[in-house]
Amino acid sequence: MAQPIFFKQPPSSTLAEIAALTKAVLVDPALGDRKIRGLASLDEAGPMHLAFFDNLKYADELKATKAGACLVSPRFEARVPAHVAVLRAAQPFRAFVNLAREWHADALRPQTWFDNDGIAPSAIIDASAHLEDGVIVDPLAVIGPRVEIGAGTVIGAGAVIGADVRIGRDCNVGAHTAIQFALIGNNVLIHPGCNIGQDGFGFIFFGPDGHQKVPQTGRVLIQNHVEVGAGTCIDRGSLRDTVIGEGTKIDNQVQIGHNVTIGRHCLLAAQIGLAGSLTIGDNVALGAKVGINNHLKIGDGAQVTAMSAVKDDIPPNGRWGGHFAKPTKQWFREIIAVERLVRDAAADTKDEGRE
Repeated sequence: MAQPIFFKQPPSSTLAEIAALTKAVLVDPALGDRKIRGLASLDEAGPMHLAFFDNLKYADELKATKAGACLVSPRFEARVPAHVAVLRAAQPFRAFVNLAREWHADALRPQTWFDNDGIAPSAIIDASAHLEDGVIVDPLAVIGPRVEIGAGTVIGAGAVIGADVRIGRDCNVGAHTAIQFALIGNNVLIHPGCNIGQDGFGFIFFGPDGHQKVPQTGRVLIQNHVEVGAGTCIDRGSLRDTVIGEGTKIDNQVQIGHNVTIGRHCLLAAQIGLAGSLTIGDNVALGAKVGINNHLKIGDGAQVTAMSAVKDDIPPNGRWGGHFAKPTKQWFREIIAVERLVRDAAADTKDEGRE
């Protein structure tokens, strides 16, 4: 089980208190005074831990668990061992996460790595930059001319903020992140090692004098409540801006090309590659290692399965996958047809060998 050494530990709570916090029903009210001191998975939980169960894949772990209590849906309630207190919830994992957010709020947002409550002496801040009260700047960060940073924002160690960048309130800029030519909203979380606002990959290829670079004069606009995973690169636009919509969550090591527009509340898993001038609608979900060609349009609510290569527009609410990507029902039918052909060919070859 994870050792509680990096995050604050909540005080012990009774099952009655936990039921109130999670809006769950304690099936046996007589257990309301039982104490719980932490959260754990089914296989690692002890008598003082709360776990959850909502997937039959983990039925054996539920059967063997030593947890003191378990959040569980009504349909699985009868599977909980007798020694485990049952907290009935319509959505057990959501209830578990809500409690975890209450108990471990310090894990939701990175803090200063050096317990700073202000500006580290070794930070370099241009005299023309404006930092509101409550900004924290860790050691060796560099903040350039005319930069504006809102209250409550944390700038990580070794981060470099280029001239005229604006960062809103209650943001986090991770260590060794470089930001230039960018306007960033409020409550934006940028994990370590990101590069935002660098040149897009724009060239006139194979000219008489080699590849001619196209000036990249656009910006990066990141709206409120966006999260950007570690090692992600977001190129600035060439003529128009690269835009990341409100509430979008981006995983680690994602490449977002110039002029890309991503809508609101999208989910982008790790190692995605988005080519330039691509437009993605709202509430789109892209699986890990998806690659999307330039100048395409991905409609609102579309989903693309992991490791797919997309070369065509995807309509709103489309479910696509494969290489090259197509509607998943069509893709699955083609896979089954190819497998059948292979089996039939193998059987024919075997029969010929017997003759």
